Amino acid sequence: MRPGAVTVGAVHGTALVLTVAGFASTLWYGVDEPGHALAFGVLIALGELARWGAPPVLGELPGREPAPIAAAGALAYALLGESAGRTTTHGVLQIIAVVVAAGLAGIVPHVARGKGPDLDNLARRILTVAFAALCFQPLYNSGELTHYLGQGPSYALYLLLLLVLTALCDAVLGATMLRARTRYPYGPLLRDELRALLGIGSAVCATGTVMALGVAAAGLWALPVFCVPLLLTQVSFRRYAAVRTTNRQTIASLARATEIAGYTAPGHAHRVAALSGAVGRELGLSGSELTVLEYAALMHDIGQLSLVDPVPEGATALLPPEEQRRIALLGGAVVRQTGVPAAVAVVVERQADPYRDQPLPARIVRTVNAYDDLAGDSAGGALAALERLRLSTARDHQPKVVESLARVLARGGVTPVPPG
Repeated sequence: MRPGAVTVGAVHGTALVLTVAGFASTLWYGVDEPGHALAFGVLIALGELARWGAPPVLGELPGREPAPIAAAGALAYALLGESAGRTTTHGVLQIIAVVVAAGLAGIVPHVARGKGPDLDNLARRILTVAFAALCFQPLYNSGELTHYLGQGPSYALYLLLLLVLTALCDAVLGATMLRARTRYPYGPLLRDELRALLGIGSAVCATGTVMALGVAAAGLWALPVFCVPLLLTQVSFRRYAAVRTTNRQTIASLARATEIAGYTAPGHAHRVAALSGAVGRELGLSGSELTVLEYAALMHDIGQLSLVDPVPEGATALLPPEEQRRIALLGGAVVRQTGVPAAVAVVVERQADPYRDQPLPARIVRTVNAYDDLAGDSAGGALAALERLRLSTARDHQPKVVESLARVLARGGVTPVPPG
């Protein structure tokens, strides 16, 4: 069994143990304050029903919170100490039971449509909520928290510190599970998770805390009121993701122009883009760098449309350096007219330069493109192509990129990631 499978299994197993303990305790002792449990459960279930399912782009691995309203509701329930001025009595295990039951109820329609369940996200939420509840509920219910901190700035500072620790816990869990699933380097994955905290993650944490404080002052009527800002944020994120998806589809369609015209082999651009993304992850690229890499890989051969006679099978790696540079410059000029970031055009233009003069994305695209041109369909061709790339590391291909490509290929090529 792979070490990654052990890691994922341990996370799922811990979440399962907490779930069983939560249900067992709730069934044995009954539900404290059923009205509150029902209100927060309905909120979490509705949040799961409204989860967004925009497909991730290359620069954004699955794993981002797909149901922010549900996550905020679960966090608010974990941090709920009072309701309309009266102290609540629900405990940690009941919180876990309500969060799991409501989450499962909310994903049933998605499962019926064949879109779930996403066990990784569910396990992350269980463990994150359990962490927040364990750090808050025992101290609050015993009276020690308000005794030592009161209800003023010190109490707010404690909640802020708890939110930061909870967010870090979630980020570490997310990066750990993605590392186990994909075997990409852990550092860039953790950096991606931490960057996500500045976006929808911070909105989830802030909304969850404000919900808990609002219910403490005004009762359950505060829940729908404080859901509205996060709902609007979720709608905005969905529209933003839809625009990015449309842009990517447009670029992918443009990249097929060389295939339709017979200049490159079918699927070449998409193979290069997918493999370049895997190599980029292996080398620690993340976020916007991977988006630039993907766009450049898709359009790296667009300059061939200027040729009168197509290159046999589109294999530009076999052309003289001067011809490669001319095609690259023509391609960059075309890319600049498409409205993509200027960094994409720079990568396309500098494919044929010595690797020491190239930015890292250009080195990756050049090496992966050469591999796809040289490899063919046989395993022997792939090995021969890698050996030929290693023999060209004096000028054309950076050794670090070639070895990263070899590691990706040794793992089976592009590593699939779980749907988000």
